[in-house]
Amino acid sequence: MKPTLDEIDNKILALLMDNARLPVTVIARHVGIARTTVIARINALEKREIIAGYGLRLNQSMYQAAVRAYVGLSVEARYAAGLMKYLQQLPEVETLCAVSGAIDYMLTLHCATTEVLDKLLDQIGTLDGVRQTSTSIILSKRIDRSAL
Repeated sequence: MKPTLDEIDNKILALLMDNARLPVTVIARHVGIARTTVIARINALEKREIIAGYGLRLNQSMYQAAVRAYVGLSVEARYAAGLMKYLQQLPEVETLCAVSGAIDYMLTLHCATTEVLDKLLDQIGTLDGVRQTSTSIILSKRIDRSAL
């Protein structure tokens, strides 16, 4: 069952996603409630495991590989398990998500150069069960609330 969140919880979460180290007093001022109420709400969100943890976001210019790309994969179902095992071993695979729609999986790849990306895409495209790939190179992040 999906946990229910009110408008105040959503505002607190949005502020914490932008900056998990934001002082409680600043959150209270933005949301318009008492500091003690913010503390209680954050504790409740942690207890309900809506907040699963806190992390560190690195400066993208220091961390980010030279080329990142989204790759959509259409695969034959009988080959999916083997394909997932293979992709899990590739260090360039940042994320792998099962998705709905015309494609079956969405990968995020990070590679040192476009040449490395090109070779990796050729390699993935020839794997048993891969019917089609569709690639979009990431030019820039306009909004980033992820941990990395």
